[in-house]
This record gives sequence, C-alpha cells and structure tokens, in this order.
Amino acid sequence: MPLKLSDATVSSFDNVFDKFKSDAPKNNANFILFLADKDPSTSLSWCPDCVRAEPVIYKTLEASPDDIALLQAYVGDRPTWRNPQHPFRVDSRFKLTGVPTLFRWENDTVSGRLEDHEAHLEHKIKALLSAD
Repeated sequence: MPLKLSDATVSSFDNVFDKFKSDAPKNNANFILFLADKDPSTSLSWCPDCVRAEPVIYKTLEASPDDIALLQAYVGDRPTWRNPQHPFRVDSRFKLTGVPTLFRWENDTVSGRLEDHEAHLEHKIKALLSAD
C-alpha cells in the first residue's frame, strides 16, 4: 500500500495531529517525522542530517507492504528551531532535541523513536517499523 503522507507546520500541527491520531487505527503503523524546513533558495533542507536521512526513511517506509501513515512535522527555519522554547522542544509528548527525529506512534503515545544521529540508518528504521 502507498505511504500516506500528511504535512504540518508548527502553526498547523495540532489540527493535523488530531486527524492523524483519529486515522491511526486504520493503519498498520503510524510515524511522525520531525524535520527542518526547506531553504527556499535551494529547495533543500537547511539541516544536513535531514538531507541525509529523509531519502532513507521514505525508501524504507515505502518498501513496506503495510498501510503506513507518516506525519511530516516541519520545525521551521534554523533560527526558529534554535529557540530553546520551540513548541516541539517543550512539548512533553515529544521533547525534541534534534532533527530529524522519527517517532512511532501507537495507542495514542510514542512507542519508539530514532534521534537525529541515527534516523538515517536503514536497519534502525526497519527495527522501528517491525516493533510491536
């Protein structure tokens, strides 16, 4: 089945996340990927770790025969993300410290996560995908 993508920004996250959560039981697996915004001048993320990890994450999730939903949550530009009071940094559900960070969402909570230093590793993404 195709990967079901939805996008959210800091300002739209709550509404998009509510829909994501209500649709979650219809999928075999649900993931949230927090990542940096794209630089409008280059169309690439300002975050080198995101540039490295995104293709591996998408390829690995798309290869699964399962119904998978992926919420892409964009943290903003570099100055916005660097603010220690960034909403995703202080959100008790996520407590983000870096991007990209990939979460598995099950039973209305985080059931696993890959931090920025490991989110590009295919074997770790596969392990997160197969975790029950």
